[in-house]
Amino acid sequence: MGLRFGSKREQERLLKRLGIKLEEVQGVRSVVIETESERIVFDSPAVTKMVSGGQEIYQVIGEPVVEKKEKEEYVPPEEDVLLVAKQTGRSVEEARKALITTEGDIAQAIVLLQSGR
Repeated sequence: MGLRFGSKREQERLLKRLGIKLEEVQGVRSVVIETESERIVFDSPAVTKMVSGGQEIYQVIGEPVVEKKEKEEYVPPEEDVLLVAKQTGRSVEEARKALITTEGDIAQAIVLLQSGR
């Protein structure tokens, strides 16, 4: 149940009165959206740009291909490992594991080791 504006010409007039400009983006080969966990690729999509109030909004229409990303394991810098080990009195290996668990948050790694977990 969508809104009906009549003909394309009437739609364009209404959008113009509202201060909205629409234009088809020509020659688009692909659009890629990357998140932490996936990559979404649209090959040969239809892309429309809407400009309103100085803002640009892009609409992408097409069939997405979703690729899951492998999460890279965090490797803490050696100086962070030594700092956490020194502050907690724990071994270098325990400090390294705590930093990996906390993804490099030194304060959180120290608290983790001090709490005995």
